[in-house]
Amino acid sequence: MTSLVNLDIHDLARSGKTFGIAGCYLITPDEGQTTLIHHITEFWRSAPALMYNPHRSEALSLIKTGSSIEDCMNEITNREGMRPKVITTTARKLDSQISFAQIAMIVGSEPVLILFGTGYGLTDETHTAADCILAPIEGNGEYNHLSVRSAVAIVLDRISSEK
Repeated sequence: MTSLVNLDIHDLARSGKTFGIAGCYLITPDEGQTTLIHHITEFWRSAPALMYNPHRSEALSLIKTGSSIEDCMNEITNREGMRPKVITTTARKLDSQISFAQIAMIVGSEPVLILFGTGYGLTDETHTAADCILAPIEGNGEYNHLSVRSAVAIVLDRISSEK
């Protein structure tokens, strides 16, 4: 993550819970951001927060941290017994991108790790190392720069509605 936004943590968790994902990894090598993520998620597990909004804690239980993509892939591999298929996302049109319908066929048949970027998006190296790249979300105009929390919600909805 280029920067941590409190709303991203909450909204990513809520989208993940709504669409039944196994985990939502926030990947950052920055220890300060990792500490902040843990501070926020631990607060919502505390007694006062649970009394205020117990559903928030349930959704935030999906949030996990990792210092690298490889760390997250290893954790998923250990949990699922096989390496996840890595799918990257981008707002750009690139060669050989796959559709939401194609990804929907993969999801459920094998573990997947869908990577979203913040700021300027994922690096070209990350896209090259991935198993596939998802076609961009397209709106009605030329502008195409969604917040990560909006992009995740749209992608999860489109994948689930293609099944």
